[in-house]
Amino acid sequence: MEREGDQHYGQHADFVAAMARYMPGSTLHHGLACGSRTVDKTAADGRGLVWPMAGSDLIPTLTIAERVGDLVRIPSVNPLQAGPTSGDEGEVALSTWLAERAADLGADVTVDDVVDGRNNVYARFQGQTDRVITVDVHLDTVGVEHMTDPAFDGRIEDDRVYGRGSVDTKASLAIVLSVLEEMRASGEQPVPTLNVVGTVAEEMGGLIGAAGYRDWLQEHGSRIDQMIVAEPTMCAPVHGHKGGVGLEVTVHGHAAHSSKPHLGQNAISGAARIITAIDAEQERLDSIPPPTAVGNGSVAVLEVSGGVARNIIPPHCGLFAGRRCAPGEDPDLIFEQLSELVRQAAHPLKTDITLANGFAAAAFYQDPDSALVQLLAELAGTAPDVASYGSNALQYAKVASEIVVFGPGSIDQAHQAIEWIDIAEIDKATAIYRTLLRT
Repeated sequence: MEREGDQHYGQHADFVAAMARYMPGSTLHHGLACGSRTVDKTAADGRGLVWPMAGSDLIPTLTIAERVGDLVRIPSVNPLQAGPTSGDEGEVALSTWLAERAADLGADVTVDDVVDGRNNVYARFQGQTDRVITVDVHLDTVGVEHMTDPAFDGRIEDDRVYGRGSVDTKASLAIVLSVLEEMRASGEQPVPTLNVVGTVAEEMGGLIGAAGYRDWLQEHGSRIDQMIVAEPTMCAPVHGHKGGVGLEVTVHGHAAHSSKPHLGQNAISGAARIITAIDAEQERLDSIPPPTAVGNGSVAVLEVSGGVARNIIPPHCGLFAGRRCAPGEDPDLIFEQLSELVRQAAHPLKTDITLANGFAAAAFYQDPDSALVQLLAELAGTAPDVASYGSNALQYAKVASEIVVFGPGSIDQAHQAIEWIDIAEIDKATAIYRTLLRT
């Protein structure tokens, strides 16, 4: 996308400053960097997006930032959050592009149809050793209809890359592929065997992409030594976050004329009693000393819907209760206990209770002294951390010996009406991966 004045990095002064930081020694001509380019508008569906193969030199950080913008321009909004701006194609274009790009870089590529033509991509780059690292990057993004900034322009401005997915989490994909490209150009193999995995359906839909990769590993008798789940962590290795259990509840009452409520059973009143009981459960959870740095479990009612008309006693009411699981808690037991709490609170009304998305996830927790956590902390100059959000890490406990959530940028910029990532974070993460893949 050409911008006013044919400048590709915001205003000219911003561009020159960025060149000095991220492309030392570069020559400027007529206000443009050597090698800067006009965006190929065919990138919106992934076709026509070709990254020229690197030469013997390292790929400049500014070029990698431009590549993040390229990936932003391939919309990949989770279909469950699709709207008129994004369309409903989901991750299809991005997964197709990733499979082709990884093959061009020499990977053994598997495309796995997870659901409705939405494909995971598993790209295996043979290393010098049998140690296996997987970098899992979810391909989907959240919706864009609430954005106040252009969702898919991928522009570079004020030392940042803007657009949906820039921080969550297309930067990690651009970085890892760029480092692999550098190594291929210089005739190097990664020391570990590396799987670059693009998964669908992380943002919404029950982490079925990660579950698909887990199942594929188990079917092939494979196990991962070290798993990096890409999320924006400011390059701090996150070694724990909560799991989750969701309850879909329908309260059944009996309709009656609103002038004669005694002839009916008010389902909304039953739901209100459930909400009160769950609020009390949250107070109990708050009173428990946290077992780890991840903190206590928590529970809340997050959705309520009910009522037929303003002159009818409501015969049914639906609600969703979300329970975050702390390390050491059994999610199946939690589901049973919460279900009993709901039934007792709704009595004498009947309830239907189902497990949301068909699965309950235990918390993710990795020993902060584990080798991968400590290595990433040393390379990043950060301390091991925990997170308040969830990730694909919840699906991988049975197939990976070590798991870390890690990536450039801040979660504070994710899902926002304006999403962006600092180029300095891209620079930092690139340096870390350059070392990691040679270790």
